[in-house]
Amino acid sequence: MPADIFARRFNNGLVFFLSVAALTAGSILITQYDVVAGFTSIAKAFAWGAHNFYPDHHAMARLPEILQKLWQTVLMSIAATTVAAIFAAFMAMLGSRTTRFNALSSILVRGLASVFRNIPLVAWAMILMLAFSQSLVTGYLALFFGSFGFLTRAFIETVDEASLDAVEALRATGAGYFAIIFQAVLPSCLPQMVSWLLFMIDTNIRDATLVGLLTGTGIGFTFDLYYKSFHFHEASLVVIMIVITIIVIEMFSNYVRRIIL
Repeated sequence: MPADIFARRFNNGLVFFLSVAALTAGSILITQYDVVAGFTSIAKAFAWGAHNFYPDHHAMARLPEILQKLWQTVLMSIAATTVAAIFAAFMAMLGSRTTRFNALSSILVRGLASVFRNIPLVAWAMILMLAFSQSLVTGYLALFFGSFGFLTRAFIETVDEASLDAVEALRATGAGYFAIIFQAVLPSCLPQMVSWLLFMIDTNIRDATLVGLLTGTGIGFTFDLYYKSFHFHEASLVVIMIVITIIVIEMFSNYVRRIIL
């Protein structure tokens, strides 16, 4: 029996590998991609980066301006994520099987969360640009809608996985709906919700750079402006500052998670 299971898994893995290999080969043939040229250009790309893509003294003179745009992007990401988390927490209570009013509210909330979550952030930015053009509002709303869909789904699963003992005990004593929410559900779910919130802030700070390229705002637009005007030293400084900011925020997020979880 173990030998049969191992053989079945091996055959399934072999079929999957051959399918991926066939799809890859077909894609190369259809797109006429030159594999050899692609791999040989990697060394040239690193050589060009070492020669051009590093901050010099002219780029360092632009550091205050870059830090201001980066700070603007970080604040926009935190604000959009935090406000989205508030709305997502409210919707999660309506969508969770533990705290829902009825089955219809749960279905509607879960469907709404799936729609918002499955629309890519780039698509949100492009859709919103039709109404708000290139502005901070467009970037903020794109991050808000993407965060709202993801956090609503994550919060629903968090509430569903919460222990029902406290909920059932309060219901047995005749406690009302809001008493159950604030005395049983939120205390047990809040640490995990905060963890999801910190994760979303990390993600949005990364994504805000891409949103800025489309909406003409924040650090993303600053990078695009320098890069397209061939100011590669300034563009490299923007990239370095983004990486440092993300690392610092991730370290802070991990520290907070260790405390609350």
